[in-house]
This record gives sequence, structure tokens and C-alpha cells, in this order.
Amino acid sequence: MTDTPKFTVVDRRKFRSEEDSSSSTESTTSTLAAGSSEAAPKSAPEPPSAPRLKLVEPVQQPAPVESPVAVASESLDDSEADALDESQLPPAPSAEEFRFQQISYNKAAERLDDLLKAQNPGGPAAEKIGFEHLVQQLYLSAMMQMGAGTPEGQRPRIDILGARQTIDLLGVVLEKTRGNLSPEEERTLQTVLFELRMTFLELTRMISVQAQPPMPPPPGAKR
Repeated sequence: MTDTPKFTVVDRRKFRSEEDSSSSTESTTSTLAAGSSEAAPKSAPEPPSAPRLKLVEPVQQPAPVESPVAVASESLDDSEADALDESQLPPAPSAEEFRFQQISYNKAAERLDDLLKAQNPGGPAAEKIGFEHLVQQLYLSAMMQMGAGTPEGQRPRIDILGARQTIDLLGVVLEKTRGNLSPEEERTLQTVLFELRMTFLELTRMISVQAQPPMPPPPGAKR
């Protein structure tokens, strides 16, 4: 039985500093045991040096510049500010563009109705939207904002400012459509506005009473 030849690898690599990396030397000697004819294995390759990191100074962000439009609008009165806002609006579509878009919209709506009818053959036909639907939608929104429809046993959540805006929208509709409504449409709009304004007055009166501090007791009264 023969013993396995033994060998020793001595690594005497020398490293210099990064500033003088051009003259790096490396020496490796191998001493084999007596009688061995095998060549010494090659040493492992030198691992790559870690990449050097270069610090980059943060770029200073420029100070925010106030928009000249905002500065100008602060010095303008209401009428001039409204004219400035109107000048920033996109141009209105031409008559041909508006007509083509309306035709395309109507065709898309018809295709949607056909799909709904195919899925539900016995369903009712789609209702055409008219002026009364607009008035009804705004009326319901204002009533909900003033607490209508609150489930029994729950405290109503009132959005009095939102209700005022919705009521004012109905007032704008009445003013802008004056002379272009049928007698029935104008009567419906006036009735809805009257009812909403009465409800608004009652709510604001209740809020004013609750916001007042309690009256002090008269002099001489027992507390």
C-alpha cells in the first residue's frame, strides 16, 4: 500500500496600495513530496476588487418660482379674473365637430341598448332623459344633503353648505332657461325650488338656535 503524494502550496502574493497598482507582483511556489510526478494544481484566480464608489454631491433644487398667472390674478378684481379664466379655456368645437360627436354618441347609446335588450329580453326599454330628470336629480341631492332619507334610529348627517350649493344650482337653471321652458316645466322647477328653500330656512333656524349660548339665569334666581 503506497501513501498518497502530498504537496504544499505557498501563496506569497503582495498587494500594493490603490495609488500604485501598476507594479503589483505575485509569486507562488509549490513543493511536491518526494517521488511525485504530478503537477501542482493552479491557484484560484484573484477575486475582482470591489468597485470604487464616487460620492456625488446632491443637486440643489431651485427655489419654487411663483406662477405669474397666480401673481396677476391676486391683483385683479373679480371681473378681470373671470375674463382671465375664460381665456384659458380650450376652444369650443365647431358646429361640424359637435354634430359628428352627437351622432357618434347616439349610435353608441343604441348599441348599448341593444346589448341590454339581448341580455334581458323582458326588461323595460331605456327611459329617455328629459329636463324633469335634471330637476329631480338636483332635488333629491339637496334633500339628501339636508338629512332626508336617514334610516330610523340614526342621527341624520346634514351637509348644509352642500345643500345650499345644490339649491343655488337649481336657481341658476331657472335663470338660464327662462323663456325656454314649457309652462309645466317652469312650474315644476319653481315648486321644487320653493320647497327646498323652505326646508333650508328651517334647518338654518335650528342651527342658529343651537349655536346660541345659553341665557344666564335672572338675578336672584336659584341655580
